[in-house]
Amino acid sequence: MGKYDDIINMPHHVSDYHKPLPMANRAAQFAPFAALSGHDDAIAETVRLTESFKEPTDDEKLLISRKILFAMKNDSQIRITYFIPDKIKEGGSYKMIQGFIKKWDEFDKHLILKEGTIIPVDFICDIEIREGNGEF
Repeated sequence: MGKYDDIINMPHHVSDYHKPLPMANRAAQFAPFAALSGHDDAIAETVRLTESFKEPTDDEKLLISRKILFAMKNDSQIRITYFIPDKIKEGGSYKMIQGFIKKWDEFDKHLILKEGTIIPVDFICDIEIREGNGEF
């Protein structure tokens, strides 16, 4: 005689108080779950690449300052390559933008373009000045 022979042929119990769970909801209890929540995000963040910032030399900084002054004086269109530090991890990315200089805030060390973009002067790597209707 087996251990459960006395209960094996008994009818299935149905609660008088609780309705049975619908089949669609019953399947959900067996669905997989993320045991390590945020783990996928952490892996994606680790894989995301950033570049390191190459600080301009003193001569390059002087040349950038002269180009800013020239572009402001002549209201020339410029193309700026600058570095944007990453907010999450070390490094960042380089971005290029075209426009006209509205203001050079020497106190806060920001360059403000007419369309509203604010660029920290310390992160400017290169400035190209458009001459006349020509190309950069």
